[in-house]
Amino acid sequence: MTHVAVLHGGISAEREVSLASGEQCVAALREAGFDVTPIDVGADLTATIAALRAAKPDVVFNALHGRFGEDGCIQGVLDWMGIPYTHSGLRASALAMDKVAAKAVFRAAGLPVPAHRLLEPEELEAEDPLPRPYVVKPVNEGSSVGVHILRKGDNRRAEIARSWRFGRTVLAEEFIPGRELTVGVLGDRALVVTDIIADAGEFYDYSSKYAEGGSRHVVPAAVHPTIREQAMEVALAAHRALGCRGATRADFRYDDTAGEPGRLVLLEVNTQPGLTPTSLLPEQAAYAGMDFPALCAWMVEQASHGA
Repeated sequence: MTHVAVLHGGISAEREVSLASGEQCVAALREAGFDVTPIDVGADLTATIAALRAAKPDVVFNALHGRFGEDGCIQGVLDWMGIPYTHSGLRASALAMDKVAAKAVFRAAGLPVPAHRLLEPEELEAEDPLPRPYVVKPVNEGSSVGVHILRKGDNRRAEIARSWRFGRTVLAEEFIPGRELTVGVLGDRALVVTDIIADAGEFYDYSSKYAEGGSRHVVPAAVHPTIREQAMEVALAAHRALGCRGATRADFRYDDTAGEPGRLVLLEVNTQPGLTPTSLLPEQAAYAGMDFPALCAWMVEQASHGA
């Protein structure tokens, strides 16, 4: 029987999400017939390494989210230990987590990305970096942590800048009106396009993603066939451009405000898609005929290490 260690928790802003993902993955992997050891990852890396050495797993299921979990850090540790793990390797994980680096890769691959500027918090406090409306976000966080939309008449800019807690860099991005779309990728296969309707916030923010009833997911999305095909193609192309493996999820904005087909823009690729009861990738896999235990088992089967 294959022994799987599930890493969850972590020390990022997404710890609670990761704990929820990990709990669901542990149950699904056991249902799929694996011997499973959960490991709650904390701030003591030595303790995590000791727990892995004690468990002696055949495979690590990486259910960590955010910094240190999906940015190449834990991937480097597992590479060093020689343990195969799920999802993308060190290089792809680091690239995808750095939104600016990822945009450069996407642009080089000819994929549609929004205009942006990099600045320091003091510059944001002094003036608008882009015409309003625009979005400000951290370079290295996930789950929409620290994301704000600044519209005309909004006087929060200075307050956001003064209270910025995500390092010395702010990413300002043009705001794309319209709809939120996402496409899951498993290996060399794009699954389906989901239309996300955020109910808990003004966009698909943290509350909309994880709160009960925070959002509605329309699978498959009711979009123009040209856009559906483009979203599937771009999601797979972005996955390949970053050098990802296993499962990823590409997030888009789709401006259909002037009618369809509209403008499709790639925002980011998530190399550690959420695996909670309200998560998008399990819904898409189910639509494609793969239940949750089968999805988790597929991830274990694809596990590898090294770049």
